[in-house]
Amino acid sequence: MFVDSHCHIDFPDFAERLPQLLQNMRDNHVTHALCISVTLEDFPRVLALAEQHPNLYASVGVHPDHEEGEEPTLERLVTLSNHPRVVGTGETGLDYYRLNGRSIADMEWQRERFRTHIRAARQTRKPLIIHTRSSAEDTLRVMGEENAGEVGGVMHCFTESWDVARQSLDQGFHISFSGIVTFKSAADLQETARKVPLDRMLIETDSPYLAPVPYRGKTNEPAWVRHVGEFIANLRGIPVAQLAEQTTDNFFNLFKHIDRNAHV
Repeated sequence: MFVDSHCHIDFPDFAERLPQLLQNMRDNHVTHALCISVTLEDFPRVLALAEQHPNLYASVGVHPDHEEGEEPTLERLVTLSNHPRVVGTGETGLDYYRLNGRSIADMEWQRERFRTHIRAARQTRKPLIIHTRSSAEDTLRVMGEENAGEVGGVMHCFTESWDVARQSLDQGFHISFSGIVTFKSAADLQETARKVPLDRMLIETDSPYLAPVPYRGKTNEPAWVRHVGEFIANLRGIPVAQLAEQTTDNFFNLFKHIDRNAHV
């Protein structure tokens, strides 16, 4: 069986298709999915999914790209994390891809928000879901300064170098691969996927984005995490069943608040 460790199926364009998405998960042996919060305004929608479906769980956090809306405080994140269906902290991290004329020095607001999430995760013991884009050096530095490894977590939708993966692993984090790893242009990332220890690997869709081959360009969904797993298994020359079992075990070992047997 497979698990989708990161998806956004709370987005409004999925609302009418949700029963079919869940059926597609069952048809593809995807037993659980973690629905990721990107704003506090939309968090109730994420939580509602987790409350209504025993195999869906929620995280709480504010994506580094979101400049408007409620700014998360430590107290607010901790309070929301206390809900039993919330199992992770994030999506958080740093994203310098769109500076829009600003300098990296101007992004201190992102770094402070990231620190707030790490402190909340350490307090609640609910692992971090970390996004890093064009910001690996600062991401790793803040993680180290805030002792993020004390609670651990996952570097989601990983696209960085093997050196960044190694440093993340050294801090106690898992590495998660999305459909990007199946793209022909992702040779360097595929090499990293060969090197990451199997007991520290997760797989995800990041749906509705980044659909894997053979669905590239279409709206992604949790059922298609199977194709990510199959691709990496073939890349590493191991049975698909082994890859599926290990990444699933890793997911439940990391997100300890999830009931492994609660699926439909």
